[in-house]
Amino acid sequence: MSSSFSSFSDSDFPADPYPGARPDGSYAHHDGRGILLRPHAGSWLAGDTDLDDWLAERGAATLAQRVPLLVYGSNQCPSKITWLRETLRLPGPAVVLRARCADLAAVWASGLRKRDGARPATLASAPGVVETHAVWLATREQVRVLDVCEGRGTRYGLAKVGSGTITLDDGSIVDGALSYVGLTGIRMPLLRNGAMVRCADVDQAAALALRGTIGQHGLSASFLDGEPDPDGWPDRLFVYGTLQPGASAWRLLEPLADGPGTPHHLPGRLYDTGLGYPALRPGDGPGVPGRVVGLREPATALRVLDEYEGEDYRRVRVTLAGGLVAWTYVWTAEVSGMTELVSGWVV
Repeated sequence: MSSSFSSFSDSDFPADPYPGARPDGSYAHHDGRGILLRPHAGSWLAGDTDLDDWLAERGAATLAQRVPLLVYGSNQCPSKITWLRETLRLPGPAVVLRARCADLAAVWASGLRKRDGARPATLASAPGVVETHAVWLATREQVRVLDVCEGRGTRYGLAKVGSGTITLDDGSIVDGALSYVGLTGIRMPLLRNGAMVRCADVDQAAALALRGTIGQHGLSASFLDGEPDPDGWPDRLFVYGTLQPGASAWRLLEPLADGPGTPHHLPGRLYDTGLGYPALRPGDGPGVPGRVVGLREPATALRVLDEYEGEDYRRVRVTLAGGLVAWTYVWTAEVSGMTELVSGWVV
């Protein structure tokens, strides 16, 4: 299906043969239907609606309340997502963002799936290889369902992957993405003549006939013991006002920060609220100067900073120049009547 289509049904993307068909683009999926997403002004649009608003209309978690999970097999397929809903009670809309994966590959695993006898994919390090897969922005509840589906702890482990480079359609680089990584022999790569077999090179029918030995995935992977915390990614914050080094609230951030950070620009506009602090609107605009500060313990730090920022601001993830993703706080009220600060906030 061409990306010119804005919406689709599961029948457009069947699940068989494994790993199933997938849209040519990023999409959100709910109740057997999907809608293609496109990046716009620092966010994503579902049709003409901001994706966070689209999710809120369905009573679902916002993007900031989700974790990035690289999927490389059937979990990219809309029909499989419906199977997860019907069989394992996957809750809420799924957000599936197309990703360019460099130095990573989906390869055929050594064992077969018990429920249907298909040979599944597994993730492996593949220097020099570029493939297209997807990143789910998944809620905690959705991860619990995927844990069951993937056999977390017995077949796959949920890990933070340090290998390769994962880039979304909007240019965001998803460093430290989670993924299900082979944990035992049946989900380790199958080696034919000593080499892994990419799913892109051999279809399911031919994969079933493969014979070989069990290899290793070669990934740099840090396995998680418990549930992933959405506040844990990314581990950095873009500051542009009172939280900057030398400004009035730096004393609050400094003990939580890994140093004073580095200068960066965020696409968008900055306004003077007249209250002693600025208002940020990311997206189109001349750009907002600030600093990116690393957080020692992101979840702990962000709870403190959320209380400081209060209801006037909302914490979101933004993409800076070069694809770096950071948290920042955006102004939630109107900016009409405020003076635009073309040179940034003076500390």
